[in-house]
Amino acid sequence: MCVISNTSPLLNLAIVEHLFLLPQQFGQVYIPSTVLTELKINDDLPGSRALQVALNEGWLIPTTVKSSALVNLLRRELHQGESEAIALAVELSADKILLDEKEARQIARTLGLSITGTLGILLKGRKNGTVSSMEVVIDRLKQDANFWIK
Repeated sequence: MCVISNTSPLLNLAIVEHLFLLPQQFGQVYIPSTVLTELKINDDLPGSRALQVALNEGWLIPTTVKSSALVNLLRRELHQGESEAIALAVELSADKILLDEKEARQIARTLGLSITGTLGILLKGRKNGTVSSMEVVIDRLKQDANFWIK
């Protein structure tokens, strides 16, 4: 399964110590270079250590985006990381893209991409028994990761 991620789902899951759900659910996860930079894994920030481990274990895979024209087009509406993640998903014909931001999700849908985000990953984990309490995790997301739920 080919899965691409933007920064937000990775960082949010790492901060609340649920990054383990990604290799369980998807195996490998590809990220564009801007997302790797945005993760700031070499800084001493919440979630950084878990993200370093994911890179070292080899299931989080930095990948170069080739389609600069698509990235530039997407940049009219989105941030660089979101633009590169969507462009990479299109290039690799990804089975899934991990996005949380509304605008990015809307654009990805128009491009025919299958989307899930932090909450979808947690719900799947709850369904298969690897997340014991959605309420506890969501409270941590809000408190520790400043995650907004509409």
